[in-house]
Amino acid sequence: MASALLWLDPPAAHAQRVVRKIGDLCPMGYVDMLNGNCSTLGLMRYTVQPTNGQPCPSGWMNVGGGYCRRK
Repeated sequence: MASALLWLDPPAAHAQRVVRKIGDLCPMGYVDMLNGNCSTLGLMRYTVQPTNGQPCPSGWMNVGGGYCRRK
């Protein structure tokens, strides 16, 4: 039951250089590492969170790949 609750509750957003690839595309600013992850190659750190199929909250923008990035 706890694992189901963790899946439904989105993780807290924090600056990330590597994110899990959701679907076929990486978010804007990230490069597909061909291992299921997307990376900024250490150049930038973006605060991102998964969209989970919902619109991005206020103050965030959709960057594709199933992610929102803080403006």
